[in-house]
Amino acid sequence: MSYLFKQLDLSFHHQITQRIDQKTKPLGALGNLESLAYQLALIQSQGQTQAAESITLNNPNVVVFAGDHGIADEGVSIAPSDVTHQMVMNFLSGGAAINCFCRANQVQITVVDCGILLPIETAHPHLVVQRLGARTQNFVQQAAMTPQQVEQGLEYGQQLVTKVIHSGSNLVMFGEMGIANTSSAAALLAALSGLPSEICVGKGTGISSEQFQKKQMLIHQAVLRCQEAMGDPKQEPKLVLAELGGFEIVQMVGGFLAAAQHNTPVIVDGFIATVAAYVTTLLNPSCRDYMIFAHRSHESGHQAVLQLLEARPLLDLGLRLGEGTGAVLAVPLLRATAEFYNTMASFEQAGVTV
Repeated sequence: MSYLFKQLDLSFHHQITQRIDQKTKPLGALGNLESLAYQLALIQSQGQTQAAESITLNNPNVVVFAGDHGIADEGVSIAPSDVTHQMVMNFLSGGAAINCFCRANQVQITVVDCGILLPIETAHPHLVVQRLGARTQNFVQQAAMTPQQVEQGLEYGQQLVTKVIHSGSNLVMFGEMGIANTSSAAALLAALSGLPSEICVGKGTGISSEQFQKKQMLIHQAVLRCQEAMGDPKQEPKLVLAELGGFEIVQMVGGFLAAAQHNTPVIVDGFIATVAAYVTTLLNPSCRDYMIFAHRSHESGHQAVLQLLEARPLLDLGLRLGEGTGAVLAVPLLRATAEFYNTMASFEQAGVTV
């Protein structure tokens, strides 16, 4: 798959900025919503002959990528891998938090079996099955997956998100589900950023102090193994994905690449999704322009990766659930942003002189 595509064309920077600044408000008074309006308008101006006069948000869709991890056998999570299967079934029956928030905010949901331990034995219109295996290997001891699985995962993610966009969605969100996936995300972040693993490792869904210490030790060992195997991991993000990644994470990376290729903004959820976003920017920095960061979780590694991405999340609600919940909760802010950009009067239209 190709990772080469152009950066955003800034030709309409002045027109978009002027349109926002001329609204009936003091300059910058809408804070981060003005930056968000600029980003959305710039994306939707690409390939046009003039700057976007309105921002449209059509059929928002959250894609929840599910995968299991071999490191779960080390006891670094509060639940066994069987719970991933149970939660995916909960997503499909409409009973999870992500379903509640999708219903409240008119967001469609797509659930992807990327390689959970127990396959889903049911047909459902919202389920996509593109398994890379029955969970990854234990990356403390060996590579989580093969380079071939990484390439296949990137392709799967790219194809799926392309299909979602072609079905009429111009706003996508990525969430995840997978027991022990904070371990994979923390290891990836430490290996690729060079940050100390203790900064990257958090308690995930709420493990005990003893489990937390074990989790820190195991991830430190895994990162050392990875670094010793390849020298400078940041130069080889796909190899690091093979060593430490998850089936859901690699498919999410493919999804981020596809969204940028198709000029579509992505609302990024919490820690795992943000690490996938970070990996994507190492493959192609231009993808960063299409990312909107939903929220700031209390996971320590999330704070670190947000800083690396120079991201300003829209919300800070103490969330640590995953599933794409934070991303869907940010949708009303995007709708409000589009409304002010589209219909708020200018000083001239309102007859207001300052």
